[in-house]
Amino acid sequence: MKIPRDLSGRELIKALCRSWGYKQVHQVGSHVILETEEPSRHRLAVPDHHNLRVGTLNGILRAVAEHKCIIREDILKTL
Repeated sequence: MKIPRDLSGRELIKALCRSWGYKQVHQVGSHVILETEEPSRHRLAVPDHHNLRVGTLNGILRAVAEHKCIIREDILKTL
């Protein structure tokens, strides 16, 4: 599945909170800190930019997929 080129940070944050059990903890500048307790504690910083760069988005998706023991495509389907 192809990575979207026009995804904003805010849209990614909403999708991670809605579908993958993350909660917004706080914000430092333009970066929003998300946290989950499922299956263990995991913190993640997501830039709140208009369009996320492909490498940044890919890194976030990789980190979430590794922590949740799923494949990246499962996350992409929920965006």
